[in-house]
Amino acid sequence: MINRLSRLFSLLVLTALLGTGCNPDPLGKTPLPAVPMLAPANHRELSSFLANNSYSWDSLASGVPPFILETLPADLKELNSIEEKKRLFFLSLLPMVLMANEEILKQRQELTAIFRHYDSGLPLSPQQWERLYFLAEEYGMDENPLTDLLARRSLLRRIDILPPSLVLAQAANESGYGTSRFAREGNNLFGMWTYARGTGMVPLKRPAGKTYEVRRFPTLYDSVRVYMNNLNVHRAYRPLRELRSLLRSRGLDLRGVDLAAGLRLYSARREAYVKEIRSIIRRNDLSRLSSTTLAKPFPHAARRQPTASTQNTLPAG
Repeated sequence: MINRLSRLFSLLVLTALLGTGCNPDPLGKTPLPAVPMLAPANHRELSSFLANNSYSWDSLASGVPPFILETLPADLKELNSIEEKKRLFFLSLLPMVLMANEEILKQRQELTAIFRHYDSGLPLSPQQWERLYFLAEEYGMDENPLTDLLARRSLLRRIDILPPSLVLAQAANESGYGTSRFAREGNNLFGMWTYARGTGMVPLKRPAGKTYEVRRFPTLYDSVRVYMNNLNVHRAYRPLRELRSLLRSRGLDLRGVDLAAGLRLYSARREAYVKEIRSIIRRNDLSRLSSTTLAKPFPHAARRQPTASTQNTLPAG
C-alpha cells in the first residue's frame, strides 16, 4: 500500500514538473555553504588552528566559526589528557552540527512556505514542485503532503533540528571521542551500517552469517548529516520525533537529556544506552551548547564542496 502511494505521489509531482519543463533531481543534495575544509595532520595542528582563530569554550558567546573537518587527526588517541581530547573533539564537531541544523531549518522554512502557497489556492512554481519532491524523497515520505494532512504533519515532524548536546554525546559514545577504528578509517562517528557489500568496513566481531558493514564517509560532516537524517526518518526513532514535536507544541526547549529517551533502539543496551548518553551530556555540561550560533566564516583556508548521501541506516551498536 505504501509503495503504491509513493508511486502515485511521485507520479503526481513528476507530471507537474514535466509539464513545466523542469528537470527534477531527487538525489541531488542541498549545496553546502562555502566554508573552510580542514585536514589537520595531527592534534597539535588542529589545536593551533582553533587557537589562532580565537575559538574555545570561553568564546562560544561570540559565535561558533563554521568549518568542515575532512577527518580527525590520527594521533588524537595518543593524547594523554582526556580533557584535551574531549575539548578538541567537541569543539571540532560543534560547527558541523550547527551547520547541519541550519540546513534542516532552511528546509523546514521552505516546506512551510510551499504549504502556505498551496493552501492559499495558488499553483506551485516549477521550483516549488522540485523542492517538494526532493524533501519528500529526502525524508522518506510516501503519501502526498499537499492533500494528506497527516502526511504533512509527519513530514514536518521529520524535518526538525537535533540539540547539539545530543549529537555530540552520541558521537563521543559511538566513536570513543574520535578514536575508534570506524571514526579513523571511515569518518563514521555514529556506527552507522550499510548493506551494500564491499562498500564499508567489516566489524572484527561481526556475528557469523551477518552481512552488514560499517559505512565510510568522505568527511566528518557527511557523517553528521546522514546520522541526523537517520534519526529524522527511521521508524526506530519515531519516539524521539514524537517527543520533540510534543516539546515544540508546548513551547519548551529541545534538550538532549530529554530527547535521549527516544534512542532506546539505537543500541541493544536499550535503557542503559539512554542513561549513558545522558551521563555524557551532564558530565561534560553539553547542555550549554543549546544557545550557540554560527559566526561568520573564517577568511582563510581552502574551500571545497563535499557531498553526502542520506541513505537511511541503523547503527552498528
